[in-house]
Amino acid sequence: MSQGDERGYGGNEPGGRADDAYSTLGGTRQTRTRLPGGVDDGDGYGRRPARNSRSLIMVVGVVVLLIAAIAFANQGGGGASGSDGEKKPDAAGAGPTAATGTKPVQGKNGTIASGFAHDEQGAQSAAANYAAALGSDGMFNEAKRHDIVQSIADASRVNDLQAGFDADYSEEFVQQIGLNADGSAPAGSTFVNRTLPAGTKVQSYSSDKAQVDVWCSGLFGLTGDKSTKPVTNGWFTVSMTLKWDGADWKVLETGQQEGPTPVTGDNPVSGSDEIADAVNQFGGFTYAR
Repeated sequence: MSQGDERGYGGNEPGGRADDAYSTLGGTRQTRTRLPGGVDDGDGYGRRPARNSRSLIMVVGVVVLLIAAIAFANQGGGGASGSDGEKKPDAAGAGPTAATGTKPVQGKNGTIASGFAHDEQGAQSAAANYAAALGSDGMFNEAKRHDIVQSIADASRVNDLQAGFDADYSEEFVQQIGLNADGSAPAGSTFVNRTLPAGTKVQSYSSDKAQVDVWCSGLFGLTGDKSTKPVTNGWFTVSMTLKWDGADWKVLETGQQEGPTPVTGDNPVSGSDEIADAVNQFGGFTYAR
């Protein structure tokens, strides 16, 4: 997949610390003393008058109300539990990018999730999962690539999609980026190709067809001292047209464009060995959202 990457502390701002920490006291660098009994020390810094009884009553009243509210909230969970004590799901709907309480899938087709819900959320979940699968290192191996395409493509589009991806991941291209003919990394190196969905957006939806965009971050490259293509990160959007085949969402068409790309942070770049260790120790996700 195509990859790309990019790489003030205020001074005298309003509200900042003055040049002299004691300037507000006239620059004398002397400690002000407040005398008891409301007596002025001669510089206008007298003792504050005691609170009156009305203020004290108001404070006590607020504390009593807070205690009562806490006690009420802790009584048996209120209406959030059923008769059997099990917590019911929240009635309010989740935000567009918030995790929901609904399990996104019911099963797997090999290593790829399947059984997505027949609704907009299910279409978004399917698109995110399929984007991760199509952006994995398995696409560089012919047998694995065919398994991925046959798992996610609609039956009417399997042959066309497979032929297109075979052309994209030709043997010449695989060797050009430094991999062996079978898509494996050369000895002493680790190949990294991961797609990480950051969010989804429904462009259109009907009961039998959906167009979903998946905003992604990606890792791509080879670790190793002799690598000429170090691991980089990039941002891109995968556009996907899905069809409901009567049991699940399947892919009709896919496309990709760069961005939106945020500003790169100030994190120091890790060494090649550290990246290789992270890739080997941190497994990728089999499903998203």
